Order: sequence, then structure tokens, then C-alpha cells
Amino acid sequence: MDFDTHMRTGYPIVFSLIVFCSIIELSLSAWLTSRFTAYHNYFSLAERDRTRFLLFTSTWTIVFSGLYMFFFFYLPGSVLGSVASHFFFLFLTWAFWTAGATSITFALSGELNSNTKSTFAYPVQLNALQGFAWVTEALVTFALLAMFIRGILAIRRGDGMRGQLIA
Repeated sequence: MDFDTHMRTGYPIVFSLIVFCSIIELSLSAWLTSRFTAYHNYFSLAERDRTRFLLFTSTWTIVFSGLYMFFFFYLPGSVLGSVASHFFFLFLTWAFWTAGATSITFALSGELNSNTKSTFAYPVQLNALQGFAWVTEALVTFALLAMFIRGILAIRRGDGMRGQLIA
């Protein structure tokens, strides 16, 4: 199997997993944000603000991953379907997820379990928020590495970074 075949099958799978995990992250962060806004029972401003940042990041990922899946399937020869466009989007998304996952981990002191109910108002939801942030960050990292390899192959075949994902 050549790399094009892997891209045709792997791209929808990886992006669907990214969107799926982002939807879960969106629902967790939206629920926590609504609770923090209604009851003001957050442990610190850092916990509240970083949950809001993950809400933004998951929304960003869902919207733009959906758009890029559309570009991949229906506009593969356009500028938006190019390797460079995908690489830019994935790099920005990777930076958001890395910052979000790291910041929520730092806000929760790196460890969170059900024994911290006296400290955190929603330890189970915060634990899931942290876990799905790291899972989504890992998926985006994998997609970014695959896009980097695809960019190298596009440059070698003479298309440059403006070339299509699939030759």
C-alpha cells in the first residue's frame, strides 16, 4: 500500500476521532462552565478560565475539522485543501490543545481523583476534561506528524506545500 491509500482511509478516521473527542470535550467544558457561572463554585480563577479555554478549543476543533474534512473530500485541489493549509490548521490546533491540556493539568495540580471532593466541586468531570484534552492533543499530534510527512512527500514529487494531500 502506498501513502495515498493510507491517507484516503486514515484521514477520515483520524479526523472523525478528533471531532468525536472534541464533542465530548465540548460537552464537558460547557457543562462545567455553566456550573461555574451559575454557582461560582470553582476552586480558583485558573480552573474556571482554563475550562473556558478548553470550551473555545473544542469548538474551534469541531468547526474547523469539519471544514477541513469537507475540503479534503470535495475541494482537494483548492488552496484550502492543500498540504500547507492543513499543516497550518493542524499546527494552530495542536498549539491550542497542548496549551489547554497543559494548563488544565497545572490548574488541577497534575493529579485529580475522587478523593479531592473537598477541594474541587466536580472532580469526576474535571478528571474527564483533563483526560479527553490529552487524548485529543495526542490525536492532533498524530495528524500533524502525518501532515508533515505528507508535506515532505509533496515537496519531493515537485508539488511543494501547495500540493494536494493525495497525488
